[in-house]
Amino acid sequence: MADGKKLQPIIIKRIKKSGHAAHGGAWKIAYADFVTAMMAFFLLMWLLGSTAKGELDGIASYFASPVKVSLMGGPGTGNSSSILPGGGRDLSKSFGQMDSGDKERAAKVMGAQMAQEAKARQEAARLDALEQKIAEIIKSNPLLSEYGSQIQL
Repeated sequence: MADGKKLQPIIIKRIKKSGHAAHGGAWKIAYADFVTAMMAFFLLMWLLGSTAKGELDGIASYFASPVKVSLMGGPGTGNSSSILPGGGRDLSKSFGQMDSGDKERAAKVMGAQMAQEAKARQEAARLDALEQKIAEIIKSNPLLSEYGSQIQL
């Protein structure tokens, strides 16, 4: 100003850089959902792998008939608290939950299991006899004997 020169204003040109308009950030949300689902799946598999057999049976029976099991309870709701097959403190047992002083209950459980096996054998024998009877009827009836090779019992 003393020399007579005019001061020129300083002009700063700022270039605005915009993001990539082609794909945005929606892929990050989809990827986060995928990772969360994989983590949940891993936790589910890990928990099912470390759950006792009785609890797995309870879970399976719940999904087979959820209202019955939730209202009435019973042995299907998970009857074991240990991953080991026998449960309890005595690791030599291989059936059900048994404490060291519970011999009477163990005998009762084994008796019930034997009765159930005998009933199953009796039912199998009855079904075999019924199958033989039906096969004889098919052979004796001339109309059915034509299709005997197509009937499976």
